[in-house]
Amino acid sequence: MSKRIIYHIDCNSAFLSWEAVHRLQHGDSLDLRTVPSAIGGSVKQRHGIILAKSGPAKKMGISTGQTIFEALSKCPNLLLVPPDYALYIQCSNALMSLLQEYTPMVERYSVDECFMDVTGYGMNREDCLETAVVIKERIRNELGFTVNIGISENKLLAKMASEFEKPNKIHTLFPEEIPDKMWPLPVCDMFMVGIRTCLKLYKHGIITIGQLAHTDKELLRVYFKSYGNVLGDYANGIDYSEVRTDRQDIKGVGNSTTTSFDVTDYETAKLFLLSLSEMVGMRLRMENQKARVICVFLRNNQFSAWSHQHKIPAPTNATNDIYEEACRLFSEMWKGQPIRALGVRAGCLSDGNFTQLSIVDQNKADKISELDKSVDFIRTKFGNDSVKRGVFLHSGVSHINGGVSDDYPMMSSLL
Repeated sequence: MSKRIIYHIDCNSAFLSWEAVHRLQHGDSLDLRTVPSAIGGSVKQRHGIILAKSGPAKKMGISTGQTIFEALSKCPNLLLVPPDYALYIQCSNALMSLLQEYTPMVERYSVDECFMDVTGYGMNREDCLETAVVIKERIRNELGFTVNIGISENKLLAKMASEFEKPNKIHTLFPEEIPDKMWPLPVCDMFMVGIRTCLKLYKHGIITIGQLAHTDKELLRVYFKSYGNVLGDYANGIDYSEVRTDRQDIKGVGNSTTTSFDVTDYETAKLFLLSLSEMVGMRLRMENQKARVICVFLRNNQFSAWSHQHKIPAPTNATNDIYEEACRLFSEMWKGQPIRALGVRAGCLSDGNFTQLSIVDQNKADKISELDKSVDFIRTKFGNDSVKRGVFLHSGVSHINGGVSDDYPMMSSLL
């Protein structure tokens, strides 16, 4: 059986690069990538977090996830640009179209990441490197931004490879390269290892991926239960997940944000839930999907996290329906603790063309649907800030918040 050849395509500073290209194409003479600049938060109120930054901003100490207040204290002349998620989706779709010219086996892992399976196209390792160079240069020349490409025999290693030196680079991480390229890395650099898992590994003296790879799996099961098996496999480069191309395999659409301040009152929390529901609803409508399950996630200022979900009577992609259910779920689980992160997710998706409702409900649903579609069209054509709800005026909360993501059945599961 021939070994697989998998690419992982990762856009460099995607949101900022896409905004820079869009502005240049529309007559702006300044390339945001050449000056200290960043995408993030509410620019007017100067709060929120940094979602993407330019190379010059990175040299000034600006990092993704940093609050705008912290970023401005490090770089007072930082050029801040508000996020435009409709633009990002358009750029993501353009990337997908280009990649599908090489193989139909393309999986969009997130808005700025894709996997490609080019197995069976007569490529050996030398050929796949040459093709990767062609793809990388076409993306830069035709779409205007740069990417990193990781190459390996499975998705896990390809993704790890794309995280090596950036930007605009191609890296391989084949199984025989694991001891030299992956094992010396700190364990926190391994895919699927979050901060809490990392701290627990450190506590047990496991500092590098190599040490994790050589830790007895029985001990890992004692430390992490069933998750220990996954950690051991990943540290040894073992992953059997397939590149999935069917859009119906999307499990859900989610959106989350880290707040720049402790949210301690219900009304402010509701504003964040509404701003998150705006993007979830728009994503569902763009995918022509409706959701039957709504889930709300929250994390307090002590990094403890909770989530709550509910199956609603009829599938929906209406922003107001998602928001109302999100508020109900939030009120059920929130005990008044200060909040630093919130998320809204829509799951159990179905085709958006049919929903069984009563005649009265159907008339109401049709009017809401037309309103949502009109707002989507205006925002796509003129930008997210062209239409906003009055409740956000002078609120200090951006009317569209967080990042965008699709949930795919990737690499066993999202743990």
